Amino acid sequence: MTISNAPTIVWFRKDLRLQDNPALAAALHSGAPVVPVFVHAPDEAGRWAPGAASKWWLHQALQVLGGQFADLGGKLVLRRGDSLAELRDVIEKSGARRVYWNRRYEAALREVDATVKRALRDDGIEVESFNGSLLNEPHTVSTGSGNAYKVYTPYWRKVKERKVAPPIEIETEGLCFPDQYPRSVALDSLELLPKVQWYRKFYPHWEVGEAAAQTRLRDFLDGPVAAYDTDRDRPDRDGTSSLSPHLHWGHISPGQVLHALSDAHDPRATGSQTFAKEIYWREFAYNVLYHFPHTPDAPLQEKYADFPWETDRAALAAWQAGRTGYPIVDAGMRQLYETGWMHNRVRMIVSSLLVKHLLQSWNDGARWFWDTLVDADLASNTLGWQWSGGCGADAAPYFRIFNPMIQGKKFDPDGHYVRQWLPELRKLPNRYIHEPWEAPDGILRQAGITLGEDYPRPIIDHKQGRERALAALDQLKNENA
Repeated sequence: MTISNAPTIVWFRKDLRLQDNPALAAALHSGAPVVPVFVHAPDEAGRWAPGAASKWWLHQALQVLGGQFADLGGKLVLRRGDSLAELRDVIEKSGARRVYWNRRYEAALREVDATVKRALRDDGIEVESFNGSLLNEPHTVSTGSGNAYKVYTPYWRKVKERKVAPPIEIETEGLCFPDQYPRSVALDSLELLPKVQWYRKFYPHWEVGEAAAQTRLRDFLDGPVAAYDTDRDRPDRDGTSSLSPHLHWGHISPGQVLHALSDAHDPRATGSQTFAKEIYWREFAYNVLYHFPHTPDAPLQEKYADFPWETDRAALAAWQAGRTGYPIVDAGMRQLYETGWMHNRVRMIVSSLLVKHLLQSWNDGARWFWDTLVDADLASNTLGWQWSGGCGADAAPYFRIFNPMIQGKKFDPDGHYVRQWLPELRKLPNRYIHEPWEAPDGILRQAGITLGEDYPRPIIDHKQGRERALAALDQLKNENA
């Protein structure tokens, strides 16, 4: 076997699609047989290995991707263990002389990729990596003084006029595969699904994979995007794209999204512009994570490192279970546990309550989201929680404290969202749906509610929680003075 016709390994990671996949396109261009490989190596991500909900999604995604290759006459090789060792074994068994992949940006995984690239090149293997996940890789964007951006708006102004490369159209029928494959383990042996089958409730809410991502994008562009600038804040409406897990796992690329958007709508329309800026917000999150790799565990703004958080496991557990007594918060936490996803406006509300009213560290919230979100993305999750904690890039000042009742009335005015996820409150009139403790006893009886039994009283009074948060902020300022 000559080098020219020796197989090419495409190492899949968070790019679980065939179209607009630069690594796969390069492999196709080589003209050699392609060996698609996925290595499950959770230890390499350190403490940020995929959480439970993410592993459920990954299981479905690998099943779908494997089916796509099977339909083309190929096979997705699954392995578990050390990435370098498994790739070397696949190279030895297949006779491959090239390994291609799309780049990752989390610090621990970048280190893994750099180690693998050096080692395989020392072995005499051709190794190439590509950008398959971002419009603008972090190392290509800097301020005029050469520093990393910490504020979104100037970052967006820097990149918004850059040309978005057209998606790569891959003629999948042109892919060829080896006659014999190296060993592949069974998908179930990756043990992505927990033994307790709580994840079964996810199935009605999600279709996983490349085709599902394209369908969701088309549905969004056919309707909700027109009113996205307002409806994106309304959890009682289907006004968001719900593309976040598909983008995270690479079922669809941001370039595909933006090109489809511009093909379907005037990019100057308000809804289109607002949606496009959300795609660039995701880019900004990766920019921050890349340049400040410590932020998943420590605040970007160092002065917040000594913030006087409290440790109240009962309060944290009540928040996690959706039992805080604030309906808009509890509805969001119940939606999260039921579907593995939460509306973005509600994410801001629930995180504000945790880090301000309850004075629990943003780290605790980030860890819970990491384990329960199907779109758990280290860059976006970190940026979002540090935004709420007032300690990150472009963060909301800590002294801005959401009033959960006002937020509920403004963004769920008729209580549809609360009633969907808190059935115990369904019979309450709209007037009291966001503050049931204000309802007269007769109204509560008619609704079949006994506060403290059927639904909890507020875990902390709003005014008291606000004052306590501001006192903690003053304490930090005095200590740093």
